[in-house]
Amino acid sequence: MGACCLFNGNERILEDITMKKIALAAALSVAASTAFAGNISAPIIEAPIIVEEAKAGSSSSGILVPLLILAVVAAAAAS
Repeated sequence: MGACCLFNGNERILEDITMKKIALAAALSVAASTAFAGNISAPIIEAPIIVEEAKAGSSSSGILVPLLILAVVAAAAAS
């Protein structure tokens, strides 16, 4: 009778340890799932970068500067 009770006691201890391991695994899995779920703070959204193209000037502006230089040189040569 003593061997029977000893066996049942060891089985009970193993059963308690197994249940504690299962409870610990369940608690860790719940904690891990909430850790990866995100947080309650609002997400940070960066403003988009807007690049504006420079306005193209009129086609005569490329000719205007050389014509002014030519007029100044011609005026200097004439005097």
